[in-house]
Amino acid sequence: MGMPFSGLMNRKNQLSKIMKLRGEQKKLAQQTISYQDGDIEIEVSGDFKIKKLVVNGQEEKRLQKALNEALKRAQKVVAKQSQALLGELLGM
Repeated sequence: MGMPFSGLMNRKNQLSKIMKLRGEQKKLAQQTISYQDGDIEIEVSGDFKIKKLVVNGQEEKRLQKALNEALKRAQKVVAKQSQALLGELLGM
C-alpha cells in the first residue's frame, strides 16, 4: 500500500526545502571573496573555486588548477558522506 497523505506532504516539504537550499547555494557561488597577504592575492568564489591566484605579481594558473582539482575531489568525498548521513537522518 502507498504512503499516507501526511507522509507525502512531509516529503514534499522536504523537497521544497532542498530546492530552496540549492537556490541559495547558487547565489552564494556567484559571490567572490578576495584575500591578499603581502605578495599573494587570491580570489575564491562562493562555491570554493579559486578564480585567481597571484604570487609575486605572477598569475599561477598551474597551481590554481591543481588546487581547484584537489578542492573538487575533497568536496566530492564530503558530499558523498553527507548524503549518506542525510539519508540516515531522513530514514531513506
